[in-house]
Amino acid sequence: MLAVLGAAALSGCGASDSASDTTTVTVFAAASLQHVFTELGERYESAHPGTGVEFSFAGSSTLAAQLEQGAPADVFASADPATMDKAVRGGRITETPTTFATNTLTIVTPPGNPAGIATPADLARPGLRLVVCAPQVPCGAATRAVTTAAGVDIAPVSEESAVTDVLAKVTTGQADAGLVYVTDATAAGDRVVTVPFPEAATAVNSYPIAVIADAPNPEGAREFLDLVTGPEGRKLLAAAGFGSP
Repeated sequence: MLAVLGAAALSGCGASDSASDTTTVTVFAAASLQHVFTELGERYESAHPGTGVEFSFAGSSTLAAQLEQGAPADVFASADPATMDKAVRGGRITETPTTFATNTLTIVTPPGNPAGIATPADLARPGLRLVVCAPQVPCGAATRAVTTAAGVDIAPVSEESAVTDVLAKVTTGQADAGLVYVTDATAAGDRVVTVPFPEAATAVNSYPIAVIADAPNPEGAREFLDLVTGPEGRKLLAAAGFGSP
């Protein structure tokens, strides 16, 4: 009986060890990366059976604040270097971040462009329901740069903490126009009309990525970063509309 009980105990320990083999890579990423990173996460999981990727998508400044407060994570991908620098200054990032993509803004309107937006100057039209990103997030800083370059003084009815929220207000008819990244407009497809403008080139956002210094899963973090910056990641990023670093 003792032998049987001992074997059972050993068997139980083996089952517990096996269950603990499952690991997770936690990725904090700018909201504009949601579509392409979700696909990259699925590919990572397929190549690493038993390992899951959990994402937290939000405005880069929101994620940086969470990291500053000690939120556990393995990887941080920001929509601009300035926000990544905050994580570096706070000690959560100790390696040199890698720039893996670029992005620019475009104007989007609901299907049919009912307000007749053709140029950035139209965004200053009285009564226009314009939605943009808040100044403290990367897409908001880019908005300020491009409207300044265009000589347009805008008065948005709402400033959002993430570019995906701007897009949502346009696609649901709550706004006549919005300023979002080209990649978000691409992902929205025929749910929006895109109005490009040359001044967008004055504010090109660079996207850096880095492994968190105290990452719970540093090996998985490095593998995910290599996927993003490698040939497969570059191919998916380009298909989503991101520019090369």
